[in-house]
Amino acid sequence: MNGNGVKQFNKMFVAQIKMMFREKQVWFWNIFFPIILMVLFMIIFTGGGDDDFKATIAVSQPAQTTESEQLLEQLRQVPVLELKEETPVSKEQGLDWLKNEDVDALIILPQSGESATLELIVNTKNERSVTTQVVSGVLDKFIQQANLEAAGAEPVIGMTISSVTSGAEDLKYEDFLLTGMIGLSVAQGGLFGMVELVDLRRRGLLKRLRMTPARMGLYGLASMLVRLMLGIVQIVILSLIGVYGFGASLHINIFSLAVAFFAGALVFNAMGYLFSSFSKTIEAYMGMANIASMLMMFLSGVFFPLEQLPQWLQPVTQVLPLTYFVDGIRDGLIYAESVTNGAFWLGMGIMALWGVVSFLVGAQLYRTKSISEEAR
Repeated sequence: MNGNGVKQFNKMFVAQIKMMFREKQVWFWNIFFPIILMVLFMIIFTGGGDDDFKATIAVSQPAQTTESEQLLEQLRQVPVLELKEETPVSKEQGLDWLKNEDVDALIILPQSGESATLELIVNTKNERSVTTQVVSGVLDKFIQQANLEAAGAEPVIGMTISSVTSGAEDLKYEDFLLTGMIGLSVAQGGLFGMVELVDLRRRGLLKRLRMTPARMGLYGLASMLVRLMLGIVQIVILSLIGVYGFGASLHINIFSLAVAFFAGALVFNAMGYLFSSFSKTIEAYMGMANIASMLMMFLSGVFFPLEQLPQWLQPVTQVLPLTYFVDGIRDGLIYAESVTNGAFWLGMGIMALWGVVSFLVGAQLYRTKSISEEAR
């Protein structure tokens, strides 16, 4: 870049800064909207920070037998099950509570000790909910233990559960979700951040700009760097809310975080620049940005590990840039892994390829087709 190019870039950068401070929508979509989105998802996926799971149940006892009394007493001792009424209720009353969602499940105790069956009834629309699965699993284990005691047998094999991590021992799901939301917010800032270019072309201002010595590539680069500054603000604000509002823990590796952030922010700004280059209207631009954002949001490990996706979707996740950006942000914010990790640099390379191609194609379109169109 020669001296004239540097001067042009500086003026364009200052102009973009002024535009950013004047546009209230920029502050909403890049700062306040990500905060609202993250808080909502943190509450939804982490239960508002409440770690004590409880399922409210009703118990019906058709016949008062020794076996049913023993089972009732044992159910009262299960920590995750909370009886709506300490004493058994009628089946009709329990079903009424269940239909009105006053309880999560109705348990009907067996009527006799011979071929006894304990019945679990749940609301149809909550049949596949997490609470139903937990209650079902608890009862399954409860019945197995009751059968062993009835047979006078002692368990021979037990099970313990533990976990290991490449990061700190205090990592939890809040940390995973926080870093995913940070990656998503920075990505969306880039994807949606070039809408003003579409508006400038719609009003014919880009065509006039082409008649000046201004270089469109420098204009796009200046806009990207402004979004980069907004991305830094996003990370700081969202991290503070996650740590102090939801108890997330951060273990920062500055170098890997800086590499991942700068690479990712430039890549998604370049993609937004590409979308703006062939969008004739703001609606068309927002439509493409929304499609890209929604596709990557659920296929890039933002809310849950990629291993939970169907096997046939796995190859798709491996080509999406947000997958590697979120992984890089997690490496820098919670896992604090060294940048000597080969997988880290492979992800950065795939992102860089997305960014270079997007920027070059976008710049070429601006030089040829897009900015030469008449304002409409």
